[in-house]
Amino acid sequence: MAILVWDYLQEYAEERDDILDAVEQVFRSGRLIFGESGQGFERAFAAYHGVPHCIGVDNGTNAIKLALQALGVGPGDEVITVSNTAAPTVVAIDARGARPVFVDVRDSDYLMDTDQVAAAITSRTRCLLPVHLYGQCVAMDPLLELAERHGLVVLEDCAQSHGARHHGRIAGTMGDAAAFSFYPTKVLGAYGDGGAMLTADDIVQHRMRRLRYYGMQERYYVVETPGHNSRLDEVQAEILRRKLCRLDDYIAARRAVAQRYAEGLADTELGLPTLGPGNDHVYYLYVVRHPRRDEILAALESYGISLNVSYRWPVHTMSGFAHLGYRPGSLPVTERLADEIFSLPMYPSLPRETQDRVINALRDVLDRYPADGAVRVERLSNPT
Repeated sequence: MAILVWDYLQEYAEERDDILDAVEQVFRSGRLIFGESGQGFERAFAAYHGVPHCIGVDNGTNAIKLALQALGVGPGDEVITVSNTAAPTVVAIDARGARPVFVDVRDSDYLMDTDQVAAAITSRTRCLLPVHLYGQCVAMDPLLELAERHGLVVLEDCAQSHGARHHGRIAGTMGDAAAFSFYPTKVLGAYGDGGAMLTADDIVQHRMRRLRYYGMQERYYVVETPGHNSRLDEVQAEILRRKLCRLDDYIAARRAVAQRYAEGLADTELGLPTLGPGNDHVYYLYVVRHPRRDEILAALESYGISLNVSYRWPVHTMSGFAHLGYRPGSLPVTERLADEIFSLPMYPSLPRETQDRVINALRDVLDRYPADGAVRVERLSNPT
């Protein structure tokens, strides 16, 4: 059987009765838009994070875009972020008419290099947008200090960090606002698209609620500020509300898989994930590194293992953002990582025997493709 980097079918088999009951509950409720399921999930997600306000939206990209708008970021403003991220982070900035400004990432944990942010701030900078990537948090204290000193807002991109902590503080509670995605692959994933914004600011949350509902708040057809149609679907909200009760279990299962990978691959030439100072990792992805990445990925296909690269093309190298003017070599760490990193299968229901197949196949392939480029005799064994 082929091994994929992500699969939900085993989890669905285990949770099927609850998922289908969630759908039935919504369909029988008599309220398919802005009903109790959406409101209930918002209350529960806010409570999980210890903040007063959660605003559900239709996807994570719009969560970033609307949060930026609610924070006052717009045309002509600059937003400092990273290029080693999923493109939607930057697409959302561009959708506001703002200009993304990239800083490089750290070679150790692939997260924003906060030491580079001060030099990137200009008179047009309005927002710092750290991406809590792969399941752990950016070092936030330097960013919060810079934001206070320069009068900037901080928006956390938490699409990959549900439940992650930094020095005890949970992702999504350290900036002025936070944006989450509930795309099915996420640590807390829906059965379709979904997103949310968090904030402790009463004024900002009122703006967010208006913006996700055409610009209306109290009365239908009365637009206070032109907005969008960006509501979280009731069915997805009810599924998420129920899955939220299992989020800590999902995280524990991911950490157990990560521990087995770490133990099984510790004595190889594979670069394994490094934990940032003060971080509690939730392992949305288990990202490893090797200078002969593409040869290794091709060889793994013969074992029935298909893996992903997050991310093979840094955003600043994409043709859609050529107008930003970044040239090859402008973000050297990001660009080097793009040639070396790849992700191992990671999801809570990943069977133990599948983990063993991945570890054994990798060990076999790594013997044939050493980092120094030397040719070695191919093993005859085939991992099972």
